[in-house]
Amino acid sequence: MVLVAVFGVALLVAVLLSGLAARTVLSTSLLFLLGGALVSDGFLGLIHITPDSEIVSVTADLALFAVLFTDGMHVSLPKLRANWKNPARALGLGMPLAFVFMGLAAHFLAGLDWTTSFLVGAVLAPTDPVFASAIVGRSEVPAKLRQLLNVESGVNDGLALPVVLMLIAAAGPTAGVVEAAPGTIAVELLLGLVFGIALPPIVNGLVRFRLLGAEPKLQPLLPLATGIILYAACHLTHANPYLAAFSAGAVLAHVSPEAKASFEPLGEAVAELAKFAALLVFGALLTPQLFGDLSIGGYAAVILAIFLIRPASLLLSLLGTRISRRERLVAAWFGPKGFASVVYGLLVLQSGIPQAKEAFTLIAVCIAFSIIAHSSTDVPIARAFDVEDIAGIPDGNQGPNTARMVAVPTHGGTGGP
Repeated sequence: MVLVAVFGVALLVAVLLSGLAARTVLSTSLLFLLGGALVSDGFLGLIHITPDSEIVSVTADLALFAVLFTDGMHVSLPKLRANWKNPARALGLGMPLAFVFMGLAAHFLAGLDWTTSFLVGAVLAPTDPVFASAIVGRSEVPAKLRQLLNVESGVNDGLALPVVLMLIAAAGPTAGVVEAAPGTIAVELLLGLVFGIALPPIVNGLVRFRLLGAEPKLQPLLPLATGIILYAACHLTHANPYLAAFSAGAVLAHVSPEAKASFEPLGEAVAELAKFAALLVFGALLTPQLFGDLSIGGYAAVILAIFLIRPASLLLSLLGTRISRRERLVAAWFGPKGFASVVYGLLVLQSGIPQAKEAFTLIAVCIAFSIIAHSSTDVPIARAFDVEDIAGIPDGNQGPNTARMVAVPTHGGTGGP
């Protein structure tokens, strides 16, 4: 109950400061992360959470599923078919490059063995722009850039998982907490994709039956029910829930735009709550001891991961594209490590491989630094794409005591909705 009280207080503070956070480098995500750290054993000792606590894996899993489900709804399938090359480059070239470079850094700087080093690279390869929501959630940011980051972050979680599982199996004796046979992994990914594609049309078809249908005030609950059923089905069948969530969100928005519109406010609120809860719990793991356990070389690897490896990997993958230089730089910077990396890092810790603790420490510190760096820079960078609202310019069609807002673009154009 102490954890619930702490979450309520943190939520109240975040809401009260959200207006300020939307205009400055202050980040609500960072508030929850710091709040969790403050009440943990490392400081006030109000809550006692360890990496092997079930609440850690459950909240991270739920948050990642909820965020991917709502993110998928922002993907326009017609636009994606017309502009698939940039996300394909980021996933097919940028992600493998980040994986390899991070593996090299973990081996030569952090001193991990080769297999565990590339395991760390696989865990940290997925990106999560939920911590850069001002970029993917604002219409003034060019649509091409938002779509690139959204699709990349939605798909790369599912692509990284099989590599993570196989490298865990190859890293040494495990505690048997994961199944890493290639055939099993392929089936799980396929099932997740099938569930995500099939369930929304089935629900949409049921709504169209003459005797069935939802009254207006309950319509937002239809997508919510779909997501809950999908989440349960994935865990009962061991299907990949993250690929299922993202694909289901995209398909639902395509087959039922009205359902997407009715669910959007509720969905965004649910995803935010899940994100904040997971951040609070993850923050409780960030004790002084955890940071003290990481070597100087490990910190060097973390700095390289955030400031060089991700930016260089994506910039290389986007060479020759029609994306503007500024948009490429923004896309390269916003590669935050998020809930997917938390979930996969916990898999590593719970696997029992020889260097599991060292690998998790490196992963956790990298995620924490990434959240701080990316969630505090999203608003200023997003505002660079915005328009300047100039008040007080009189309109010839209005009286002398009225004024109108004139939008002056700060660059050659703005993104679409």
